[in-house]
Amino acid sequence: MEDSLFSRDLAASTNIAKSNTFRSDDSGLQEVFDWFRMQPDLKRRFGQAVRQSIDEVLDGQRTGRFDIDELEKTEKTYLGTKVEIILRSEFELGRGGSMDYSVTGHDVDSKFTIGENWTIPGEANGHICLLTKANDHDGSYKTGLLRIQNDLLNLGRNRDGKGTLSAAGRSAVKWLIPDGKLPENILLNLPEAERIAILKPFAGHRGTGNGGQSRTNELFRRVQGRLVNRNTVLTVARQDDSLKRVRDARIHLRPEGIMILGHMKQHPHIARDLGLPVPDKGSWVAIRVGEVTAADSSRQATQIDGAHYAVWREGDGNYAAPAAY
Repeated sequence: MEDSLFSRDLAASTNIAKSNTFRSDDSGLQEVFDWFRMQPDLKRRFGQAVRQSIDEVLDGQRTGRFDIDELEKTEKTYLGTKVEIILRSEFELGRGGSMDYSVTGHDVDSKFTIGENWTIPGEANGHICLLTKANDHDGSYKTGLLRIQNDLLNLGRNRDGKGTLSAAGRSAVKWLIPDGKLPENILLNLPEAERIAILKPFAGHRGTGNGGQSRTNELFRRVQGRLVNRNTVLTVARQDDSLKRVRDARIHLRPEGIMILGHMKQHPHIARDLGLPVPDKGSWVAIRVGEVTAADSSRQATQIDGAHYAVWREGDGNYAAPAAY
């Protein structure tokens, strides 16, 4: 038994050494790698593309879903195609001759998984693959490149003749982004009690009446100091006009001292003054504020229409948020 284990370990080590040598000598793979690494803001753009892909397949506005585990098996399969499409658009990639993309003249196939391994079709043998893996529950993703060879695959095949990467294959991946962070899935990360309170079926919960607005109000009442993206609002409101839901929430929550900051007007400046994340287009951050004196240097504050506001804390009085900002 020990000899058998030793033999398998020795074989795996030999395969890993071979695959690493192959990788370092692969000029085509290196050219594709260098092209991606030269793309501006690669890590953020890649994460946004994966986030968008997951959100579009979840289709929260119509289904109310926010957890990838709720997807049907066919939808999880389609998720890989969605990632392929969104990445092509994001990085303006041409189509390859026989694979998904053409990058610096090289055919590149796109493979995505939410599991521990990738499923590789026989026709990818000899080609470069862009391998992306994401875990929405811990908000992580990684992506790298590998030229597929049969000796980098496990021996077993499924009914379609597809295989998975062996330990040697996974060790040979040349990582473009080994430690990416996805934009946060707010609803997935909330404590269950908070999520239930936000999503509870107010009157009109199917998009009629005031249900969507009530849930949007509750979202910004309970989620403060964190960026909330447009898809989260759509999933909560289950209505088309998310911007109107947010605008109206500002009015409804003003008496409670809650501001909702976006990307326009003085909102980014106010967010920086208060030490909050700065929203970009399609995202917002809510915060409860209270009035402070200009002389109080112990508080991060912002000035709006002649008054000074700081993030509310225990012991502050009850103040309405400014009427306009």
